[in-house]
Amino acid sequence: MIHNYKSKWGLAFGGLLSLTFTAKAQVTLTGQIRTRTELRQGYATLLPKGASVAAFTSQRSGISLGYRSERIRVGVTLRDVRVWGQDASSISPADGNRLFLHEAWGEFVLSDSTWKDKLISQLSLKVGRQELVYDDVRLLGNLDWLQQGRRFDAAVLKAGKGPWQFDLGIAFNQNSDAAGVKGTFYTPGNVPAYVASTTGSVLPVPAGFVPTSGKGGAPQLVSAVSTNGQTQQFKSLQYLYAARRWKTVTASGLLFKDDFQKYRIDSIGSQAVGWAYGRRYDVKGVNSRFTYGAMVTGSDKRWQWQAFAYGQSGHTATGQSLSASYWGVNASIRQGKWWIGPGFERLSGNNTVDPDGKDHRFDPLYGTPHKHWGYMDYFYVATGAPAGGLNDAFLKARYLINKRFTATLDIHHFSLASPVRNMLDGSRLAGQLGQEIDLVVTGTVTKYATLEAGYSWLRGTDSLEYVKLGTAGQASHQAQWAYLMLNLRPEFLH
Repeated sequence: MIHNYKSKWGLAFGGLLSLTFTAKAQVTLTGQIRTRTELRQGYATLLPKGASVAAFTSQRSGISLGYRSERIRVGVTLRDVRVWGQDASSISPADGNRLFLHEAWGEFVLSDSTWKDKLISQLSLKVGRQELVYDDVRLLGNLDWLQQGRRFDAAVLKAGKGPWQFDLGIAFNQNSDAAGVKGTFYTPGNVPAYVASTTGSVLPVPAGFVPTSGKGGAPQLVSAVSTNGQTQQFKSLQYLYAARRWKTVTASGLLFKDDFQKYRIDSIGSQAVGWAYGRRYDVKGVNSRFTYGAMVTGSDKRWQWQAFAYGQSGHTATGQSLSASYWGVNASIRQGKWWIGPGFERLSGNNTVDPDGKDHRFDPLYGTPHKHWGYMDYFYVATGAPAGGLNDAFLKARYLINKRFTATLDIHHFSLASPVRNMLDGSRLAGQLGQEIDLVVTGTVTKYATLEAGYSWLRGTDSLEYVKLGTAGQASHQAQWAYLMLNLRPEFLH
């Protein structure tokens, strides 16, 4: 009887505590298992003639903890990314690990109910490792297609009033906080541990040194890293984002500056083992790049449209004077279960036939290229993009199969935005690069599971082979790629 009495009080107290906690705070715990099986035959770049198809399965495993109360918000995401079979069945310490902290941020709400009649009604500060996702992830995005994704160590001040949104972000990178570190010199990440010398010897890469490729023992002034698709190599960044929403139209503007550590050309090695050339990041100062522009989008039950224009100035990461542009328009109309419409985008490039000493290649910052310039990732990702820039004329269609499944079909025609000289024979390259067709079917299997299957086919030209590989007549101009992706997202606590 006494035991039953205590149990009832315990249940009542637990229920009261639960109600109190629920009223003041929300806690979520979600997981993710995402596997993607791919067949690649020319994915991202053309293959030599007769090359075999590559097949593999990659997996992202993650768990996310979220906390939200009246004044505090916290998010932590832990991820593990690997390819099936990449590790031995019994892992040794030499195998390394791919477990990393994708997000770990806290957001403190500075405004309260008394701010409703003031100029700013919502104000918060978000600090820590976080994703930066704006507009259609064209210039700033989480690169979620990649299993490892993208995140930044940054602080973002967020302000809002009604339909207005303002974000002010800053980030500052450093390699180490170890004792004895002098200055704030910053070496880009993802530097290889070893490099081959001019004689083929393998040399360890010292701290602060980034190796570059070269011919005949001479250093090549081409960075071993890039801003999009390979590594986060800026020294610091600052940006201001503003957006205004109307009933069917949204307009946004971006002012963005990223700074890159200056460097000097250096070499490592000796006469006995040969030399490896590269960059030594121990020079004071930074090269600053400025990106600015605006985007307008509209949508209703029948139409969707978008127009945008951005410019870049300042200096590249290598210190070259920069003057570049990027603009585009697209629209689609609804017909029954179909959405279909054309679009065109132009990313400026260098005229290598008649150069003027400036760099005119637009760099799409830290966005998600996979979403915009063909799913086979030939442009503006890890394998690089043409010096002559890119014109992309496309037609996109989306079909609602039923309430659970949707099919999309994208057709791209790629060409150079500026003339490019063929250094093999001195001629001017033909402007056409090729065509790509992307077919994707996506569906919801259950509340916590989605399935996605895709197939892409590309037909390239001689010009595409040259701008991607620097060769002529040595690569197959037909490429294809297919994948099947299962995405499980259970909710353990909500």
